[in-house]
Amino acid sequence: MTQVTAKTRTGVIAKKLGMTRIFDESGAHVPVTAFQINNTVVRVTDAEKQGYIAMQLGMGERKASRTTQPQRGHFAKASVTPKQVLQEFRVTNENLLDVGAEIGATHFIAGQFVDVTGTTVGRGFAGAMKRWNFGGLPASHGVSAKAHRSLGGTGGRQDPGKTFKNKKMHGHMGDKTRMQMNLKVVAVDEENDVIFVKGCVPGSENSWVTIRDAIKKKQPEGLQFPAGIKQTSRRADEQTRVVADEDKNLQVSDAAVEEGDNESRLLVSSSAGTSEGEQS
Repeated sequence: MTQVTAKTRTGVIAKKLGMTRIFDESGAHVPVTAFQINNTVVRVTDAEKQGYIAMQLGMGERKASRTTQPQRGHFAKASVTPKQVLQEFRVTNENLLDVGAEIGATHFIAGQFVDVTGTTVGRGFAGAMKRWNFGGLPASHGVSAKAHRSLGGTGGRQDPGKTFKNKKMHGHMGDKTRMQMNLKVVAVDEENDVIFVKGCVPGSENSWVTIRDAIKKKQPEGLQFPAGIKQTSRRADEQTRVVADEDKNLQVSDAAVEEGDNESRLLVSSSAGTSEGEQS
């Protein structure tokens, strides 16, 4: 479970785009992994009901036809489009966001350290030599042609009379949740919502990972609190306000036009009545 401190910010869901390299100021190339970040707040827990404070983030678009009915209601309640991945992050009360807020790559800054959690690539059923790097049996006389890569002995004799648990044996390899800690953020591409982290992380390309501020490192100066909210969402809110103001102005102008039309109709009707009286 994530340790919650006084300055705990929310983590984010990221999509692993792959690996590349970046040249630093001295000209040395740095191997980096690219992640795309485009999160939306789907749900905020109630401390009184759930007993803890957290936010549920979502990322990736999903067709409504491929979304179950309960999930549709869940996303409709938040007024957001269906998401492919949902993840809950513990935060402190002052770092909560409103439902519908968007978090981008500016949530992290260059130079800080992060912890990345992903799922390793699955290798299927593997033998002991591949799975645990065993040396195998001697390739000499007396060893069968099919036994060079065998496991060998796995237990004792009558005592203990069994194979202990967690014995390194053949079995399913990979597909495990693993965390890489203290990875340095090399660069941040705000326009494309992409961050570049030094080194490799678990998972294949286009897989989903979670990124948090490093637990074992101090938070650097310049981090955005409560989170790195995208500028596009702020601009969208401003545009919505402008459109609302324009609608109000149009409604006021329409009302003024209607009042002018009514006054002109009254004048026409009054002038017509006076002319009929004079003729009579």
